[in-house]
Amino acid sequence: MLEKMSLLKRTSSREDARVVLMSLSEKARKHAADLSAKQELFSKFIFSEFNEATVKDILGKLSLLENRLEKAALKLSADL
Repeated sequence: MLEKMSLLKRTSSREDARVVLMSLSEKARKHAADLSAKQELFSKFIFSEFNEATVKDILGKLSLLENRLEKAALKLSADL
């Protein structure tokens, strides 16, 4: 499917015909670079008013919340 979309290239290995080498096409590389740039802008927009310490604190609390939600889901499923 990725090959049909021109995102992946397959070539046979020169050393072993049983091996197929896969690599990203130039189109895929450009698309990835564009996505990376958009993600960078998105992150800067979201976190522009936070300093590094605040971001670390928020991420730590989100991680703690995720952990507790997982434990709560396990407890709930054990009680059923």
